[in-house]
Amino acid sequence: MSIPQSGGGPIENFAQLADYMASGCKPKDAWRIGTEHEKFGYCKDTLLPLPYEGERSIHAVLAGLRDRFGWKPVTEAGKLLGLEKDGANVSLEPGGQLELSGAPVETIHQTCDEVNEHLREVKSVADEIGVGFIGLGAAPEWTHEQMPLMPKGRYKLMDSYMGRVGTHGTQMMRRTCTVQVNLDFSSEADMVQKLRVAIALQPVATALFANSPFFEGKKNGHKSWRSRVWRSLDDARTGMVPFVFDAGFGFERWAEYALDVPMYFVYRDGRYIDALGQSFRDFLKGELPALPGETPTLSDWADHLTTLFPEARIKKFIEMRGADGGPWRRLCALPAFWVGLMYDQGSLDAAWDMVKGWDAGTREALRVAASEQGLQAKVGELSMHDLAREAVAIAEAGLKARARPGAGGLVPDETHFLNALKESVETGRTPADELLAEYDGPWQGDLKRIYAEHSY
Repeated sequence: MSIPQSGGGPIENFAQLADYMASGCKPKDAWRIGTEHEKFGYCKDTLLPLPYEGERSIHAVLAGLRDRFGWKPVTEAGKLLGLEKDGANVSLEPGGQLELSGAPVETIHQTCDEVNEHLREVKSVADEIGVGFIGLGAAPEWTHEQMPLMPKGRYKLMDSYMGRVGTHGTQMMRRTCTVQVNLDFSSEADMVQKLRVAIALQPVATALFANSPFFEGKKNGHKSWRSRVWRSLDDARTGMVPFVFDAGFGFERWAEYALDVPMYFVYRDGRYIDALGQSFRDFLKGELPALPGETPTLSDWADHLTTLFPEARIKKFIEMRGADGGPWRRLCALPAFWVGLMYDQGSLDAAWDMVKGWDAGTREALRVAASEQGLQAKVGELSMHDLAREAVAIAEAGLKARARPGAGGLVPDETHFLNALKESVETGRTPADELLAEYDGPWQGDLKRIYAEHSY
């Protein structure tokens, strides 16, 4: 989850809302890559999730990273809830999932180095206190009651609200993990093309990265239960945002959408003020019940934008949000996939040609089918396996065209980061398929073997 935003002055007119997002436009040579990933921590002896405090806990992991590796603490109400260093952040999801929000970097080589260093640091601290971490899209066994809610004001408010607006919101908060990438745009037109491709192809990413076939100790009938959870969370702020494909779409239309999404909170003086279900439009008029007579700042607007949860979203960059958390090597494959599609104009055009004929019903059907059947999904005459094959090939061409070398020039480009996805395309098997095969085969239905065999 995002941390509170800061540095914004008063909002005096509607244009500032769109301008805030437009201010993210930057020339191609300034485009960067920001990778985020979440993972579940557990006690190795009991295989239960980590509490916030104690000898084996989330706090112990954060303190170990702080003390041994030079991370600076981020606190709320005196509690250690995150870390920051060199443009990167370590933060906590509501159920204690540990998240790295990487610094903006130029190449996949750099983002993968960052991921690798982070996981090595986490493993070093965790091994000493009997803690493990595992990358999955959903908690395989743990119940809601077993997952602690982190002591963060934002999460306490959200937790109480989720049950009123959907059926799966608290599952998302406490028992799912994702890997995301944040990418830049050069202009409004560039943002529009990228966002349309991002929304349309998000189901392909969901299928390729599907990694949550278990929930509460048994098979759940989906390849990506995490994706299923998002479909019944809160219709006002999730989904495939079909208006993105309307003529004339741009920053102003996204701002109008965001204004209609009910608020969660206002952050003031280190605390979260309950504004659940209230209207940012009323806030602009000084009529917000939570803060009567007060009008918002751009920091409030930035905070509000973090409470929109569609499959891809705009802030000052675009976030790709459709993939399950997963194995170590796939954490680098996700940014490689989207950078290959987005950061070369020829590949972006090819990706748009691939999806531009789909209507809203087709896009939504692909989303549903991806969560249920992964690469085996079919929607009409569209085969998810074929779509994945085409998308990965376009991404590979884009990475070749970028020609960003690594390893001191010994590696000519970033295409090898797609190898895990190319294997899935060749075999038709994603991590979810492999987990199911192990469960039905050598594990003989013993799901506890997932921890020893798939932890970092």
